[in-house]
Amino acid sequence: MKEKNGKTIVLGVIGSDCHAVGLTILDHAFTNAGFNVVNIGVLSPQEDFINAAVETNADLICVSSLYGQGEIDCKGMREACDEAGLKDIPLYVGGNIVVGKQKWEEVEPRFKDMGFNRVYPPGTSPEITIADMKKDLGIN
Repeated sequence: MKEKNGKTIVLGVIGSDCHAVGLTILDHAFTNAGFNVVNIGVLSPQEDFINAAVETNADLICVSSLYGQGEIDCKGMREACDEAGLKDIPLYVGGNIVVGKQKWEEVEPRFKDMGFNRVYPPGTSPEITIADMKKDLGIN
């Protein structure tokens, strides 16, 4: 295991989604990359992500969604973070975040307009997300 970098990430699966395998893979990958991972598990409402981030003084929130309802589940999350005092916290989202086959060029901007800093399509390797986390959090 690599040395800890002192950064805390809140990780979970949002909404009524119970896909735990991918969450476990991300937890292990992020932990092995040196992050302190606060895994809130599956079936998590926005409030659970926000409460965990406030309680742990987290540096980043990473939302996973695989059942296609991520767009509905994530609406208003940036505003809720702002209200909770997490105005500048980076928000990441990834997975199968929309219903049906939609063009990624149309999906990504919708999530960015909702206030997400990084939006990942299905099948994105954890290494890509880790590199973005290190860049966004100023880790060499």
